[in-house]
Amino acid sequence: MPFGTLDRSPPPFFRQGPSALTKLVLCSALALVMMVADARFRLMQPARSALALVLQPVQRLMQTPVDAWETAGDYLRGTKRAMAAEDQAKRQLAEQAERLSRAEALQTENARLRKLLDLRPAAAVPSLSAEVLFEAPDPFSRRVVIDRGATQGVAAGSPVINESGVLGQVTRVYPLSAEVTLLTDKDAAIPLLNARTQMRNAAAGRADGSGMELRFLAANADVKVGDLMTTSGLDGVYPPGLPVAKVTVVDRRADSSFAQVLLAPIAQPDSARHVLVLQPMDRHLAAKQEAEVATAAEAALTAEAKATARAVKKEERAAKAAAKASGATP
Repeated sequence: MPFGTLDRSPPPFFRQGPSALTKLVLCSALALVMMVADARFRLMQPARSALALVLQPVQRLMQTPVDAWETAGDYLRGTKRAMAAEDQAKRQLAEQAERLSRAEALQTENARLRKLLDLRPAAAVPSLSAEVLFEAPDPFSRRVVIDRGATQGVAAGSPVINESGVLGQVTRVYPLSAEVTLLTDKDAAIPLLNARTQMRNAAAGRADGSGMELRFLAANADVKVGDLMTTSGLDGVYPPGLPVAKVTVVDRRADSSFAQVLLAPIAQPDSARHVLVLQPMDRHLAAKQEAEVATAAEAALTAEAKATARAVKKEERAAKAAAKASGATP
């Protein structure tokens, strides 16, 4: 075969096209153009949607072993947690049963002692359930708005509590809503009783709204961090014994005759959703006394009416006896 007829071109494997740098520049430019076009005109969105739709079964299939493994692990962990929760619930039930028996015994003893000392039973304060709607749009006060007002019987000065303790007091009443001033407000004040020492004092909200403080407390007063403060009931508004706050800071300064005592409210207003509006104690006692007076007056009128009826019947019997006696005489 003549050498002139041979194909002297290199095989395809060794063929040289554009340089690598040229390919990099072209691909980079193409990628940049596609990104700009997609960002401005959303050209790739249909392609993405179609690709996601096609790949979804494949993704679900690939995810199946992982989901099965996680489900099995969650089942085992859930079974373990359920067994631990059951054991804890049984222990708590046993403890609560013991506490309930002690509470019943103490309640019976308390009733017997109060009867022995001729004391009046503790008054049950009427309450009204409400829901917190929102915080009042006032940056200089700490107030919330509830969904009960004068139409439902809410009165100004009514205490407001939740499952933890005292939240505040109703200060403004509208027909279908009311504003509650929280205990952390700078203008709020409440009389307290130290549950450990039975010492009475008054607490007020701090100026920055971060908590409460005991004012004008002697530097040598018996107060410790962790002491529970409850309502004393001396103001005629709050029922006695409601938890209010705990002592967090006790600063006894050498240059002052008063101690700085800071309190943290037990009922957190930020997490309060459902509350109870109580009737003020003075109004409740006044209504109770009026009811007792009305009951006593009604009982007196009933007794007088019965006595009058007996006297009338007695006179009628006497008149009948006199008439019979006069008729029998010749």
